[in-house]
Amino acid sequence: MAATVGIVLVSHSAALASGTAELAGQVGGGAVTIAAAGGTDDGRLGTSAAKVESAVRAASAGSGVVIVPDLGSSVLTVRALLADGDLDDVPGGIQLADAPFVEGAVAAVVTAAAGGSLKDVLDAAQEARNARKL
Repeated sequence: MAATVGIVLVSHSAALASGTAELAGQVGGGAVTIAAAGGTDDGRLGTSAAKVESAVRAASAGSGVVIVPDLGSSVLTVRALLADGDLDDVPGGIQLADAPFVEGAVAAVVTAAAGGSLKDVLDAAQEARNARKL
């Protein structure tokens, strides 16, 4: 079986990141590596470049990684990390999704579990913003 696209969930809250990873992992049937990068290094609310880098490396299986951030400064943390070039060696590349956090994570995982490409997984996460609940 080919490697799947990995998913990284970046949140200001460790609990939100891990809970969303748990939910998406169950929906995806455990077929996709999902890494949570939530909170600061000392356990407070916030983001950590070190946690994001570690999560990207943990989620990478060779087919690329889609990162789903929660709020504004998590996007800035990811962009700064990507601009540094320290993750340029990740096989398959990295894409940052402009997506709702929970819905985007679930859509990304389901698409990755079905064997979707990096572009397919990114598109699924971003298209989740159009999913109506009512």
